[in-house]
Amino acid sequence: MFVLELTYTGPIERVDALLGDHMAWLDAHYAAGDFIASGRKNPRDGGIILAVGDDRARIEEITGADPFVTGGVCAYRVTEFVATRTAPQLAPYRQQPVS
Repeated sequence: MFVLELTYTGPIERVDALLGDHMAWLDAHYAAGDFIASGRKNPRDGGIILAVGDDRARIEEITGADPFVTGGVCAYRVTEFVATRTAPQLAPYRQQPVS
């Protein structure tokens, strides 16, 4: 599992101009099963996405295609973790620790 932290690097007006494209990009990755939660940070200086996948390179490829990235208004920090405990609704995403 991955925590994807977006930090805006451009003016909020430019972020807002790209928001529709970003939302369509999010929708496509929810439909593909890549994302399980997302939202704005408070204060609004970026956002957070919870992503699932086995391949960090693939996750970095996905983030690189975000219209916010291609539009030059955000940078990502990708943190991989092993979700050994979850709420019951997220049980399908539980992982066993690697020994």
